[in-house]
Amino acid sequence: MSLPSLLAPIAEDMRAVDTVIRTRLDSQVSLIRTIGDYIVQAGGKRMRPALLLMVARALGCDSPRQHELAAVVEFIHTATLLHDDVVDESDLRRGRSTANAVFGNAASVLVGDFLYSRAFQMMVDAGSPEIMRILADATNVIAEGEVLQLLNVHDPDVTEARYLQVVRFKTARLFEAAAQVGAELAGAAPEVVEAAAEYGRRVGTAFQLIDDVLDYSGDSTELGKNVGDDLREGKATLPLIRVMAVGTPEQRELIRNAIEAGHGDFAAVAEAIHATDALQHARESARAEAQAASAALAAFPESPYKAAMLAFADFAIERGH
Repeated sequence: MSLPSLLAPIAEDMRAVDTVIRTRLDSQVSLIRTIGDYIVQAGGKRMRPALLLMVARALGCDSPRQHELAAVVEFIHTATLLHDDVVDESDLRRGRSTANAVFGNAASVLVGDFLYSRAFQMMVDAGSPEIMRILADATNVIAEGEVLQLLNVHDPDVTEARYLQVVRFKTARLFEAAAQVGAELAGAAPEVVEAAAEYGRRVGTAFQLIDDVLDYSGDSTELGKNVGDDLREGKATLPLIRVMAVGTPEQRELIRNAIEAGHGDFAAVAEAIHATDALQHARESARAEAQAASAALAAFPESPYKAAMLAFADFAIERGH
């Protein structure tokens, strides 16, 4: 199932979120408006705001605040992408040039800061201390995850446990927060809020693990980024970590040198990954996370929104981009 198809139950809500995003990106500073328009036109899957909306609707929420808070989540996510692309020196995202490639690093960092601060303004407007706490804590943990990832760059001895900690901090935490906010908006019981958080955390982890797989098996046009970017950035993602654990001495040495140097023979690295069970191991790990996410939804009542969330967990591991 395609993402637009599985998100059909919240299609109207997603259009409302896009309207909020365009309105809230407005600024008296022309460069902010220009980069904001560039970001919006770039599209993206909007998965994190969609997750907030699905949870809220599945639990009976009909508050107009859900659209504002879904936009908050997207602003936080977009700010992290702007900063990520500067740190990683990326020049392609979602099939087009990154903002830093077009407007420069300084402008991208500063507009990222604008998005963070605008998100916090909108959190205050929501008038819920608990929702503010969830989103503020998530933003802080994401920053910690970014630093942890930086410490892991060019380190071929990164363990699977260390890598998964980065994934849970840097990627999964915003999925988790989005689901929690949706449940809080619906006034759900604490155990249901925790179930929503578990679902988001697991889906976010599965999503990142499949990103790891696609970096060594996807098509750059379909994926919307340069295949092999993680290796060029010296990142020891799960497939590389797996080769280091189970590969031959020659394969391990090849991967070690590539991670340390941040470059090398991509074809030879890809061959080593495919010669072992590295991609299968990553896919199985992602599948286990998606299954745990689906199991967490036992706390939710049956509805088209719950069905969409179950399909969303499957999409996270079956997608090709």
